[in-house]
Amino acid sequence: MAGRREAQARLSAWFTAQGWKPAAFQREVWRRYLAGESGLLHTPTGSGKTLAAFGGPLLEALAALPSSASVEAGADGDGADAARPAGTGAGNARAAAASAGGDGRGQGRPRRALAARVPVAGGAKRTSGPGRTRAPAAAKRTPHLQVLWITPLRALAADTLRALRVATEAVGLDWQLGLRTGDASARDRRLARAGKLDLLVITPESLSLLLSYPDTAPQLARLRCVIVDEWHELLGNKRGVLLQLALARLRALNPALRTWGLSATLGNLPEARDVLLPHAPGAALVSGARPRGFELETLMPAADERFAWAGHLGLAQLPRVLDALMAERTSLLFANTRSQAELWHRALASVWPEAPETLALHHGSLDPALRAAAEQGLRDGSIRCVVATSSLDLGVDFPAVDQVLQIGSPKGIARLLQRAGRARHRPGESGRVVCVPTHALELVEYAAAREAVARGAIEARPPPRLSLDVLAQHCVTLALGGGFDADALYDEVRTTHAFAALSPSMWQAVLEFIVQGGRALSNYPDFQRVVRGDDGLYRVEDRRIALRHRLSIGTIASDGAVVVRFLRGGALGSVEESFVGRLRRGDRFHFAGRLLELVRLEDMTAYVRNAPGAGDGTVPRWLGGKMPLSSELGREVERAFAGEVEAPELDAIAGLLQLQARLSALPGPDRLLVEWIRARGGRYLFVYPFAGRQVHEGLAALLALRWGRMAPDSFAFSVNDYGFVLSAARAEGVDEAQLRTLLDPVALEDDLRESLNLGELARRQFREIARVAGLLPPSLPGRAPRSMRQLQASSGLLFDVLQRFDPDHMLLDQAEREVFSAQLEVRRLRETLDDCARRDIVLRTPRSFTPLSFPLWAEAVRGRLSTEDWRTRVQRAATQLERRHGG
Repeated sequence: MAGRREAQARLSAWFTAQGWKPAAFQREVWRRYLAGESGLLHTPTGSGKTLAAFGGPLLEALAALPSSASVEAGADGDGADAARPAGTGAGNARAAAASAGGDGRGQGRPRRALAARVPVAGGAKRTSGPGRTRAPAAAKRTPHLQVLWITPLRALAADTLRALRVATEAVGLDWQLGLRTGDASARDRRLARAGKLDLLVITPESLSLLLSYPDTAPQLARLRCVIVDEWHELLGNKRGVLLQLALARLRALNPALRTWGLSATLGNLPEARDVLLPHAPGAALVSGARPRGFELETLMPAADERFAWAGHLGLAQLPRVLDALMAERTSLLFANTRSQAELWHRALASVWPEAPETLALHHGSLDPALRAAAEQGLRDGSIRCVVATSSLDLGVDFPAVDQVLQIGSPKGIARLLQRAGRARHRPGESGRVVCVPTHALELVEYAAAREAVARGAIEARPPPRLSLDVLAQHCVTLALGGGFDADALYDEVRTTHAFAALSPSMWQAVLEFIVQGGRALSNYPDFQRVVRGDDGLYRVEDRRIALRHRLSIGTIASDGAVVVRFLRGGALGSVEESFVGRLRRGDRFHFAGRLLELVRLEDMTAYVRNAPGAGDGTVPRWLGGKMPLSSELGREVERAFAGEVEAPELDAIAGLLQLQARLSALPGPDRLLVEWIRARGGRYLFVYPFAGRQVHEGLAALLALRWGRMAPDSFAFSVNDYGFVLSAARAEGVDEAQLRTLLDPVALEDDLRESLNLGELARRQFREIARVAGLLPPSLPGRAPRSMRQLQASSGLLFDVLQRFDPDHMLLDQAEREVFSAQLEVRRLRETLDDCARRDIVLRTPRSFTPLSFPLWAEAVRGRLSTEDWRTRVQRAATQLERRHGG
């Protein structure tokens, strides 16, 4: 065997050839890995995390090579996510991989750039390509699965594979690498199933799919290492729960398995480590490079320019945005929603001074081929600007990007840092983001975000617990993968963080569910998926059930997507059925950066053609598009309003803040601002806790119920990220004592049950839970897919049946729990009420709307029937207020 010293020499030779020097945190991870440890590495994007995690397996594999092997160290010298170039900041391996070429599926090879031949014992051997050394033909080896690299995104998977391929070939390691995601080639899928790959890049869903085949267990038992990339993106959702269960199964197959997680900085890093590594208490938590420098610039309105108070997309900023884009070679322009991205792309295209193909669009509903083309254009520099959503937030590295623009508030500190890190992803350079406010008060959020970054504040991501729908899916997966013993699996799943509190009665309910669907569904064969054999093992015996289950593995909820396809040509992506169902033949809409005309709708496919000429068209809207303000950023916003933050953005709207103070008062961390206003024919109570729109929805419903108990009345409410408004039909006012009673944390959950239609909320939540648990199986191949309307009807019928005949069913209980924890965020709601209780209440009665109350009033009137366009009404009201107060 070559031994560790020779392995180190090989890796060092590659580093030296590129001008790199391993960073201290990389050496620490390698040392811990070779000592058999697991751990979590947290480090900023672009600082060297890929080879920090992969260096250990590389050194281990190199040490196991015959000592007569040779190495030709070399790869493209554009940088690597491996090391710190001498005298500079961190490099970027994905950047090197991108410049090296390849398609991410094992076809690409790096260019011969800075190749350096390093002779070792036995002389040089024939190589099959630059930077790659093959062992002699007589010593040809059979690949077997050694490293599993888990990634949350398919686009990130392809990019990662390129980087890992550069590293293995550069050090002369003759490994076979492959991809197992929804985008994988048939060859890679076949090799992954057969275990004839040394390293496999895979998504959590595809890992669960592998576990559903009996012949994969022996292959997975030989694994040396699992690396979980971007762990912070999986930690707080059900995809992370599914992965926790899969990792527990891999540990059961091989107790010596090492697991390393890679994460951006979180507010709950120790918890993130413990969720990933529940079997290794006190495991290593390695800190990487210090955060890159961070530049935040805001496109300010001119001193004499009227700037909207609320309700705009920010398109008034179009000239300034275009100037900013033209000032740099390549830019990413981030929007918070897919609809906003489509509108901004449309607006930019109308004034774009260069070739149309240099402007691109990227979001999750576009066809993968369109997204891949935009990504490649960023890599090779052929695209000048990409308008994107969170689909480009993660990991895919584009060194050519010079700046990032953020349309509107990012609503979170971590999101802003993540997006800023996409720019200047090159050694020694700071990230840069140009913020584009869509209305005046967003300037406060930018100032608060800059202050939060300077103070090191960042959001936590709490992990879910007891997601029984995910556990049920996992059990069926293992029943397919050779069967399981109930007692052994119970012990196994309780080793995970998500199910450490799983009681025996809950476990029995899960087993009963997968065997017969529960008591109420026991007479229906479709719900009898798993059979307990005479040997005591639970297995799936029906091939039809096996096929349906494998088609539905995963936890990502469906939106009722309708594929958008050219009448003659390829697919463009998908929109929601609720949008396209309102269109008639000949109607026009904007999608994928094009103006399209609907030809026909059939079998959940919208056939379209390019609309002739130019003109208006509707823009699709997707559910769940609004991001709530995070608690951490909300606190910083309050500090900014209170004058505890100094920033140029606050200077730009000093007049607006002075107006708020003159008409009412400014909010602050130690006081709760409440405004009672009679204006425009209504009676309004405005409350500003700065807790985000989801918490405010629960608070508004709660206060409406409690106020109605004091004095019967009719209430309507609306919310935004700063507060909520209750519109009363008859109330004449409220005093501080009444406000204290309304905001009392006592009996919170009981009052929420009474104030909200929890039955309807639970019914909606049940649809997603039922799909994950397998009660709503997908259509089989060759059959027309079911529409969202059919799925709603099916889930609604199941919900009613279970409520009537099996009210204690585990999925009904879970639906209610998730309504409280996810939709209403009861934990944060209680914290907000506790916070309000400790504050001084500042009750003001201004004679007209204030800068803070006006946006909430605008939201309130949005849903009212009127013969007048909403925007026109809001614009007129804003103009009147500005004239009255000299704005």
